[in-house]
Amino acid sequence: MTLDAIEVITLFVDDIDEAKSFYQRAFTPKVLFEDDVSAVLNFSGLLVNLLVSSEAPELVTPLPVAASSSGSRMLLTIKVDDTDAVCAELSRLGITLLNGPIDRPWGRRTAAFADPSGHVWEIAADIR
Repeated sequence: MTLDAIEVITLFVDDIDEAKSFYQRAFTPKVLFEDDVSAVLNFSGLLVNLLVSSEAPELVTPLPVAASSSGSRMLLTIKVDDTDAVCAELSRLGITLLNGPIDRPWGRRTAAFADPSGHVWEIAADIR
């Protein structure tokens, strides 16, 4: 058995309309499915499911669903060709960076931003 093909990442969100608006503005993914409590977005074959937090307990029981205000617990990274150019575009779209662009000692130039529910995304380019 090989568990090496991630198909879907589900992000628990506070407000589905606000989350959909943010993701469509920041990433322009194709929407594969949506209803009142969820939206499934296609990121070049990886699906991101935005799910209203109140619907999440049945998926993770017996663990609790943490509040978005409890702090970041993960970082999703997207490889880009030019971190600075992507940061400029994000700023033009009204998306505030948490940090960066910054050259990291592991050979990448990165910047991070968060969605309205606190999920942190990083863009990263190899330093040439």
